[in-house]
Amino acid sequence: MKEERINPSLWTTTAHGRRFPVLPGDVTVDVVVIGGGIAGLTTAWLLKKAGKKVAVLEMNRILTGQTGQTTAHLTELLDTPYDTLRSDFGERGARMAAASSRASIEQIASIVKELNIDCGFQRLPLYRYAETDAQLRELEKEITAAQEAGLMVRFTRDTPLPLPVKGALRLEDQAQFHPRQYLLALAERIEGDGCYIFEDTRVVDVQDGTPCRAVTDRGTVTAGDVVEATHSPLNRVFMQTKVYPYRSYAVAGPLEGPLEQCLYYDSQDPYHYIRTQRVDGVNYVIVGGEDHKVGTEEDTEQHFAALEAYTLRCLPVSKLTHRWSGQVIEPADGLAYIGRNSASHHTWVATGFSGTGMTWGTLAGMIISDLILGRQNPYAALYDATRVKVRAGAKDFIQENAEVAFRFVADRLSRPDGHALSEVAPGEGKILEVSGQKVAVYREEGGACHAVSPVCTHLGCHVHWNNAERSWDCPCHGARFSPTGKVLNGPAVKDLASKKLPPEASTSSDGETP
Repeated sequence: MKEERINPSLWTTTAHGRRFPVLPGDVTVDVVVIGGGIAGLTTAWLLKKAGKKVAVLEMNRILTGQTGQTTAHLTELLDTPYDTLRSDFGERGARMAAASSRASIEQIASIVKELNIDCGFQRLPLYRYAETDAQLRELEKEITAAQEAGLMVRFTRDTPLPLPVKGALRLEDQAQFHPRQYLLALAERIEGDGCYIFEDTRVVDVQDGTPCRAVTDRGTVTAGDVVEATHSPLNRVFMQTKVYPYRSYAVAGPLEGPLEQCLYYDSQDPYHYIRTQRVDGVNYVIVGGEDHKVGTEEDTEQHFAALEAYTLRCLPVSKLTHRWSGQVIEPADGLAYIGRNSASHHTWVATGFSGTGMTWGTLAGMIISDLILGRQNPYAALYDATRVKVRAGAKDFIQENAEVAFRFVADRLSRPDGHALSEVAPGEGKILEVSGQKVAVYREEGGACHAVSPVCTHLGCHVHWNNAERSWDCPCHGARFSPTGKVLNGPAVKDLASKKLPPEASTSSDGETP
């Protein structure tokens, strides 16, 4: 059975790169980077420029993970309000968060200019708007805090959107681009001169030491340093207590009326985000939102339906041509975790990018490359991956980890979705109880069934079916698996175990009907 993403993004359908080879066996380099998204490729490029020999390892194809599922806003306005950052990290911390986000945008602009990359990079203003009096009061607080953090922000009564608003925050000099066009061009410059990109190469173990080793299903890469730029670090148990996985949805369609090119955010919970992008001669409007915790929704398809209805109702578009979803990793205290991993000497991590993955992913490359090269980085201390902020995010930390503990027990005791294969419709997945054991069963459109263990290979929670993406999703730490149990998202590194179905299903030893 061929595994394919059923909801490809606008970026993956409008920018196609060449294939890179698989790891041919054991390789030795200066630095091995795990993950072929924006954080991994930016890190690799900056290290190569500094003279390091680098190998990038990607378990699928580069840019098909979360970087390929972004909406690609480049902004200093973070998901965590500056008022909250000022309270938790102090006035200097809030100013440094703003300055680091500006530095990452300028880093992207510099690379675009240096390499002459045609990716639609464009500077433009951002609006965050309020539609109720309560939202307006919160917005006014954020404007004051953002101004004190050094952002070029002001209050306005109007926005270019065809929507009535109570008021809006306007932030100057933000940006947008086509992320795959940008990063495919960067990947071409990384390979060569003793540097490599290897696709379809899954890392199964990371061994910190002198030297370090990244053990894969195709060989071992030995290096002085290892960078885990995998969105969710591989089997880092302590780190998993500080980051929380969410799904976010997006739709896009040809723009059919006037809409000024800006970045737009409403103040709802969860919020919507809107922008435009010209791709292949077509002006698209892109709308995202409907965020929820991974693996906790019984009907994920409803989120696409709600987002599509919102877009068609509020914006000058009558047809939506693309829809996709992506994984968002929320940090416990509101800032990404970037730097040396706990209890490690030469292993570096980058995670918790929240909804600003393009900005913080670039920042991760800047910070980690500097640290590996022995350079001072002004933002490294703020984003230190080993930090534990007892006060900041304490409520979320307790609630999120209590939910993990609850899920670990409750899913084992919960009633199955059914007991017979006949209860699983084509294109559907269900947890069945067969001969006293729970089995995750998926039926192809053609009728063939696949059975795997529902036990996530990360830390043992039970997976849930995601009907919008046709995947098995773990609600504890966000690991996701294909209908046949192949790893789609970390922190898991092992596939779900195959299970045999009852004899009447005529299954082969790998759980797949012949």
